[in-house]
Amino acid sequence: MERQIFIQKSNGETELFKFEKLRQSLLSSGANKDTVDTIVAKIQKEVYDGMSSNSIYKKAFALLKKHNKISASRYSLKRAIFDLGPTGYPFERLVGALLKEKGFQTQVSVILNGECVTHEIDVLAEKEGFVYAIECKFHSDPKGSSNVKVPLYINSRFLDIQKQWNSNPNNKTHLKQGWLVTNTRFTEDAINYGRRIGLTLLSWDYPKNNGLKANIDSLALYPVTALTTLTKKEKHLLMDENIILVKELKHGKKTMQKIGISELRMQRVLNEVEKLCHL
Repeated sequence: MERQIFIQKSNGETELFKFEKLRQSLLSSGANKDTVDTIVAKIQKEVYDGMSSNSIYKKAFALLKKHNKISASRYSLKRAIFDLGPTGYPFERLVGALLKEKGFQTQVSVILNGECVTHEIDVLAEKEGFVYAIECKFHSDPKGSSNVKVPLYINSRFLDIQKQWNSNPNNKTHLKQGWLVTNTRFTEDAINYGRRIGLTLLSWDYPKNNGLKANIDSLALYPVTALTTLTKKEKHLLMDENIILVKELKHGKKTMQKIGISELRMQRVLNEVEKLCHL
Protein backbone atom coordinates (compact mmCIF):
# COMPACT_ATOMS: atom_id res chain seq x y z
CA MET A 1 0.00 0.00 0.00
CA GLU A 2 1.36 3.43 -0.97
CA ARG A 3 2.06 5.71 1.99
CA GLN A 4 0.11 8.95 2.23
CA ILE A 5 2.24 12.01 1.56
CA PHE A 6 0.97 15.59 1.66
CA ILE A 7 2.77 18.01 -0.62
CA GLN A 8 2.66 21.78 -1.15
CA LYS A 9 1.19 23.00 -4.44
CA SER A 10 2.46 26.06 -6.31
CA ASN A 11 -0.49 28.11 -4.98
CA GLY A 12 0.55 27.37 -1.39
CA GLU A 13 -2.20 24.84 -0.73
CA THR A 14 -1.47 21.37 0.67
CA GLU A 15 -2.85 18.25 -0.98
CA LEU A 16 -2.45 14.49 -0.91
CA PHE A 17 0.19 13.45 -3.44
CA LYS A 18 -1.22 10.94 -5.91
CA PHE A 19 1.41 8.60 -7.33
CA GLU A 20 -1.08 7.42 -9.96
CA LYS A 21 -1.41 10.99 -11.24
CA LEU A 22 2.38 11.16 -11.63
CA ARG A 23 2.35 7.80 -13.39
CA GLN A 24 -0.33 8.87 -15.87
CA SER A 25 1.45 12.16 -16.57
CA LEU A 26 4.67 10.31 -17.37
CA LEU A 27 2.85 7.77 -19.55
CA SER A 28 1.11 10.55 -21.48
CA SER A 29 4.55 11.96 -22.35
CA GLY A 30 5.21 8.80 -24.35
CA ALA A 31 7.54 7.10 -21.87
CA ASN A 32 7.25 3.31 -21.77
CA LYS A 33 5.87 1.45 -18.76
CA ASP A 34 9.26 0.20 -17.52
CA THR A 35 10.72 3.71 -17.54
CA VAL A 36 7.65 5.09 -15.74
CA ASP A 37 7.75 2.33 -13.12
CA THR A 38 11.44 3.05 -12.48
CA ILE A 39 10.86 6.80 -12.07
CA VAL A 40 7.78 6.42 -9.85
CA ALA A 41 9.61 3.91 -7.63
CA LYS A 42 12.50 6.35 -7.16
CA ILE A 43 10.16 9.27 -6.43
CA GLN A 44 8.33 7.12 -3.88
CA LYS A 45 11.57 6.67 -1.94
CA GLU A 46 12.46 10.37 -2.01
CA VAL A 47 9.14 12.21 -1.58
CA TYR A 48 8.28 13.50 1.90
CA ASP A 49 5.55 15.47 3.68
CA GLY A 50 5.71 19.16 2.84
CA MET A 51 7.76 18.64 -0.33
CA SER A 52 6.82 21.09 -3.07
CA SER A 53 5.14 19.92 -6.25
CA ASN A 54 7.81 21.84 -8.16
CA SER A 55 10.59 19.79 -6.53
CA ILE A 56 8.81 16.57 -7.46
CA TYR A 57 8.40 17.76 -11.03
CA LYS A 58 12.12 18.63 -11.29
CA LYS A 59 13.13 15.19 -9.99
CA ALA A 60 10.77 13.39 -12.37
CA PHE A 61 11.88 15.53 -15.31
CA ALA A 62 15.59 14.93 -14.63
CA LEU A 63 15.04 11.16 -14.39
CA LEU A 64 12.89 11.09 -17.53
CA LYS A 65 15.45 13.16 -19.46
CA LYS A 66 18.09 10.47 -18.78
CA HIS A 67 15.84 7.78 -20.24
CA ASN A 68 14.07 9.61 -23.07
CA LYS A 69 14.65 13.26 -24.03
CA ILE A 70 11.63 13.41 -26.33
CA SER A 71 9.30 12.25 -23.56
CA ALA A 72 10.97 14.77 -21.25
CA SER A 73 10.17 17.54 -23.73
CA ARG A 74 6.50 16.55 -23.79
CA TYR A 75 6.42 16.15 -20.01
CA SER A 76 7.75 19.71 -19.60
CA LEU A 77 5.12 21.30 -21.88
CA LYS A 78 3.29 23.21 -19.15
CA ARG A 79 6.54 24.73 -17.85
CA ALA A 80 7.67 25.39 -21.41
CA ILE A 81 4.61 27.54 -22.05
CA PHE A 82 5.27 29.56 -18.89
CA ASP A 83 8.81 30.08 -20.19
CA LEU A 84 7.39 31.81 -23.28
CA GLY A 85 6.95 34.92 -21.09
CA PRO A 86 7.24 37.53 -19.77
CA THR A 87 5.31 39.12 -22.66
CA GLY A 88 2.24 37.44 -24.10
CA TYR A 89 3.23 37.76 -27.77
CA PRO A 90 4.93 34.33 -28.17
CA PHE A 91 1.83 32.74 -26.61
CA GLU A 92 -0.35 34.59 -29.13
CA ARG A 93 1.82 33.20 -31.94
CA LEU A 94 1.40 29.71 -30.53
CA VAL A 95 -2.40 30.07 -30.40
CA GLY A 96 -2.42 31.46 -33.95
CA ALA A 97 -0.36 28.48 -35.15
CA LEU A 98 -2.77 26.02 -33.50
CA LEU A 99 -5.71 27.59 -35.32
CA LYS A 100 -3.82 27.67 -38.61
CA GLU A 101 -3.23 23.91 -38.30
CA LYS A 102 -7.01 23.54 -37.91
CA GLY A 103 -7.66 25.28 -41.23
CA PHE A 104 -8.13 28.90 -40.12
CA GLN A 105 -6.53 31.91 -41.77
CA THR A 106 -4.97 33.83 -38.90
CA GLN A 107 -3.48 37.23 -38.09
CA VAL A 108 -1.75 38.11 -34.82
CA SER A 109 -2.07 41.53 -33.11
CA VAL A 110 -4.74 43.21 -35.24
CA ILE A 111 -6.23 46.66 -34.57
CA LEU A 112 -9.98 46.78 -35.22
CA ASN A 113 -12.49 49.57 -34.93
CA GLY A 114 -15.38 49.01 -32.58
CA GLU A 115 -18.62 50.96 -32.54
CA CYS A 116 -17.26 53.00 -29.61
CA VAL A 117 -13.46 52.61 -29.50
CA THR A 118 -10.61 50.76 -31.26
CA HIS A 119 -9.37 47.43 -29.94
CA GLU A 120 -6.21 45.37 -30.33
CA ILE A 121 -7.17 41.76 -31.04
CA ASP A 122 -4.54 39.14 -30.15
CA VAL A 123 -5.56 36.69 -32.90
CA LEU A 124 -8.09 37.17 -35.68
CA ALA A 125 -9.12 33.87 -37.29
CA GLU A 126 -11.28 33.29 -40.37
CA LYS A 127 -12.74 30.08 -41.75
CA GLU A 128 -15.56 29.47 -44.22
CA GLY A 129 -16.73 33.08 -44.13
CA PHE A 130 -16.86 33.35 -40.36
CA VAL A 131 -14.43 35.42 -38.30
CA TYR A 132 -13.43 34.86 -34.67
CA ALA A 133 -11.83 37.44 -32.36
CA ILE A 134 -9.48 35.69 -29.92
CA GLU A 135 -8.06 37.15 -26.74
CA CYS A 136 -5.03 35.36 -25.25
CA LYS A 137 -4.60 35.68 -21.49
CA PHE A 138 -1.04 34.63 -20.69
CA HIS A 139 -0.03 33.98 -17.08
CA SER A 140 3.66 33.69 -16.17
CA ASP A 141 2.69 32.55 -12.67
CA PRO A 142 1.36 28.98 -12.32
CA LYS A 143 -0.94 30.25 -9.56
CA GLY A 144 -2.65 32.63 -11.98
CA SER A 145 -6.18 31.94 -13.17
CA SER A 146 -8.82 33.85 -15.11
CA ASN A 147 -11.87 34.73 -13.04
CA VAL A 148 -15.27 35.83 -14.33
CA LYS A 149 -14.13 39.46 -14.72
CA VAL A 150 -11.94 38.45 -17.67
CA PRO A 151 -14.68 36.95 -19.93
CA LEU A 152 -16.99 39.81 -18.88
CA TYR A 153 -14.45 42.31 -20.18
CA ILE A 154 -13.60 40.30 -23.29
CA ASN A 155 -17.25 39.87 -24.22
CA SER A 156 -17.93 43.61 -23.97
CA ARG A 157 -14.99 44.26 -26.33
CA PHE A 158 -16.20 41.59 -28.73
CA LEU A 159 -19.73 43.01 -28.88
CA ASP A 160 -18.34 46.47 -29.65
CA ILE A 161 -16.23 45.07 -32.52
CA GLN A 162 -19.01 42.80 -33.78
CA LYS A 163 -21.48 45.67 -34.20
CA GLN A 164 -19.00 47.65 -36.26
CA TRP A 165 -17.76 44.67 -38.32
CA ASN A 166 -21.13 43.21 -39.26
CA SER A 167 -22.67 46.60 -40.11
CA ASN A 168 -19.82 47.46 -42.47
CA PRO A 169 -20.95 46.70 -46.07
CA ASN A 170 -17.29 46.32 -47.15
CA ASN A 171 -16.83 43.23 -44.97
CA LYS A 172 -17.66 40.04 -46.86
CA THR A 173 -17.33 37.89 -43.75
CA HIS A 174 -19.39 37.64 -40.56
CA LEU A 175 -17.77 38.24 -37.16
CA LYS A 176 -19.36 35.31 -35.41
CA GLN A 177 -17.80 34.73 -32.01
CA GLY A 178 -15.29 35.78 -29.39
CA TRP A 179 -12.79 33.36 -27.85
CA LEU A 180 -10.71 33.52 -24.69
CA VAL A 181 -7.56 31.38 -24.40
CA THR A 182 -5.35 31.05 -21.33
CA ASN A 183 -2.34 28.90 -20.43
CA THR A 184 -3.58 28.27 -16.89
CA ARG A 185 -7.19 27.78 -15.78
CA PHE A 186 -10.58 29.46 -15.58
CA THR A 187 -12.61 29.70 -12.40
CA GLU A 188 -15.96 27.89 -12.35
CA ASP A 189 -17.82 31.20 -12.60
CA ALA A 190 -15.81 32.16 -15.69
CA ILE A 191 -16.65 28.84 -17.36
CA ASN A 192 -20.35 29.14 -16.51
CA TYR A 193 -20.49 32.70 -17.83
CA GLY A 194 -18.67 31.73 -21.04
CA ARG A 195 -21.15 28.91 -21.66
CA ARG A 196 -24.15 31.17 -21.05
CA ILE A 197 -23.11 33.91 -23.49
CA GLY A 198 -21.50 31.68 -26.15
CA LEU A 199 -17.90 32.74 -25.54
CA THR A 200 -15.52 29.91 -26.45
CA LEU A 201 -13.04 29.22 -23.64
CA LEU A 202 -9.80 27.28 -23.97
CA SER A 203 -7.41 26.67 -21.07
CA TRP A 204 -4.65 24.22 -20.20
CA ASP A 205 -7.15 21.40 -19.58
CA TYR A 206 -10.53 22.85 -20.62
CA PRO A 207 -12.62 21.66 -22.40
CA LYS A 208 -11.88 18.18 -21.10
CA ASN A 209 -9.69 16.22 -23.55
CA ASN A 210 -9.68 19.21 -25.91
CA GLY A 211 -7.75 21.83 -23.98
CA LEU A 212 -4.52 23.58 -24.85
CA LYS A 213 -2.31 20.63 -23.86
CA ALA A 214 -4.36 18.11 -25.82
CA ASN A 215 -4.30 20.30 -28.94
CA ILE A 216 -0.56 20.96 -28.79
CA ASP A 217 0.18 17.26 -28.31
CA SER A 218 -2.13 16.12 -31.10
CA LEU A 219 -0.74 18.68 -33.57
CA ALA A 220 2.88 18.42 -32.32
CA LEU A 221 3.05 22.22 -32.16
CA TYR A 222 5.53 22.50 -29.32
CA PRO A 223 7.17 25.78 -28.29
CA VAL A 224 10.98 26.04 -28.59
CA THR A 225 11.10 26.32 -24.80
CA ALA A 226 10.23 22.60 -24.61
CA LEU A 227 13.51 21.51 -26.22
CA THR A 228 16.02 19.81 -23.91
CA THR A 229 19.00 20.37 -26.25
CA LEU A 230 18.92 24.17 -25.92
CA THR A 231 19.92 26.37 -23.01
CA LYS A 232 17.43 28.83 -21.51
CA LYS A 233 19.44 31.71 -22.99
CA GLU A 234 19.41 30.15 -26.47
CA LYS A 235 15.64 29.65 -26.31
CA HIS A 236 15.07 33.31 -25.54
CA LEU A 237 17.52 34.39 -28.24
CA LEU A 238 15.52 32.33 -30.75
CA MET A 239 12.28 33.94 -29.57
CA ASP A 240 13.92 37.34 -30.04
CA GLU A 241 14.41 36.22 -33.66
CA ASN A 242 10.67 35.40 -33.82
CA ILE A 243 11.15 31.63 -33.74
CA ILE A 244 8.46 30.40 -31.35
CA LEU A 245 7.65 26.88 -32.53
CA VAL A 246 9.94 23.84 -32.52
CA LYS A 247 9.00 23.00 -36.11
CA GLU A 248 10.24 26.43 -37.26
CA LEU A 249 13.78 25.27 -36.45
CA LYS A 250 13.64 22.75 -39.30
CA HIS A 251 14.54 25.68 -41.57
CA GLY A 252 16.27 27.72 -38.89
CA LYS A 253 19.93 26.80 -39.33
CA LYS A 254 20.98 30.37 -40.15
CA THR A 255 19.23 31.67 -37.06
CA MET A 256 20.88 29.04 -34.87
CA GLN A 257 24.26 29.97 -36.33
CA LYS A 258 23.49 33.63 -35.68
CA ILE A 259 22.96 33.03 -31.95
CA GLY A 260 26.15 30.97 -31.68
CA ILE A 261 25.06 27.32 -31.78
CA SER A 262 27.83 25.10 -33.14
CA GLU A 263 27.33 22.67 -36.04
CA LEU A 264 27.63 19.67 -33.70
CA ARG A 265 25.03 20.95 -31.25
CA MET A 266 22.83 22.11 -34.10
CA GLN A 267 22.60 18.56 -35.35
CA ARG A 268 21.52 17.39 -31.88
CA VAL A 269 18.88 20.10 -31.78
CA LEU A 270 17.55 19.20 -35.23
CA ASN A 271 17.45 15.54 -34.27
CA GLU A 272 15.25 16.40 -31.29
CA VAL A 273 13.12 18.68 -33.49
CA GLU A 274 12.52 15.85 -35.97
CA LYS A 275 11.52 13.34 -33.30
CA LEU A 276 9.35 15.75 -31.30
CA CYS A 277 7.41 17.04 -34.32
CA HIS A 278 7.26 13.72 -36.24
CA LEU A 279 8.92 15.40 -39.25
